[in-house]
Amino acid sequence: MALVTNRLLCIKNSRAYLKASLYPLSNGAPPEQARSRSYRRPGVPPENIPPWKRINLNFAKGVEGVKKHFGLLKKEMLGRFEGPEGRPLKEHILEQTRVIWEFRGPESLAQWVASSDREIGGKSEAYMKMGRNNLTALLYGNLCTEVPRDGETRYSGYCSLRSKQLLKDDMYNYFLFTRGGPYWQDVKIPFSKFFLSSRGRIQDSQHPLWLDKINTIGFTLGDKADGPFQLEIDFIAVCNDRAHTEEFAYEQYKRNPEV
Repeated sequence: MALVTNRLLCIKNSRAYLKASLYPLSNGAPPEQARSRSYRRPGVPPENIPPWKRINLNFAKGVEGVKKHFGLLKKEMLGRFEGPEGRPLKEHILEQTRVIWEFRGPESLAQWVASSDREIGGKSEAYMKMGRNNLTALLYGNLCTEVPRDGETRYSGYCSLRSKQLLKDDMYNYFLFTRGGPYWQDVKIPFSKFFLSSRGRIQDSQHPLWLDKINTIGFTLGDKADGPFQLEIDFIAVCNDRAHTEEFAYEQYKRNPEV
């Protein structure tokens, strides 16, 4: 019986405490002060402002608030549909990828040729072998920019890897920069970024790459940094990305325009 009485006393004391906390509200204090229990110096009269005057009826501010909350809702709902590397899933759906070369065994190396400036008397070396677990191709060697003393060659120092199709003098190029490892790097190069060169010289007359005329693909190292190098390749594929609309990235002009 005493235990029940003590519980009743606790409840009564809590009610009394709540009544005391709500007491300033009956004296005209604003609801914000009653809820936050803000301090008011003794002798300072409370602000007798009607509640309806405290309401901000700014229409523009209300529209901004609605836009903000809808934006947060959209971000929360669509955020779970992100694709790899944080890209929108819509872009990955529009892409269509077809693997052309995939290095999954020694037989896949038979489609490629590694060469260097040794063909013109240089001292660079380039080799190709299977990588770890026979799942990648590894191009490695040593680059040397020493010019052969034959009285004809002026420049030297390159190593290359190309497929075994017919190679012509006209080539389209793109400068590829790697991070140097140790992590894998996915490289996506639009065809619109390739520029025309012939026998190693960039041509003044540029035009977009004809996709139906491509017969060879290759990699050339010629950064004039002597020493060992290696490039590990997993696969090479072509991608149809409908989100990419650029046709040609470089300026086209005539050398001698007609007047």
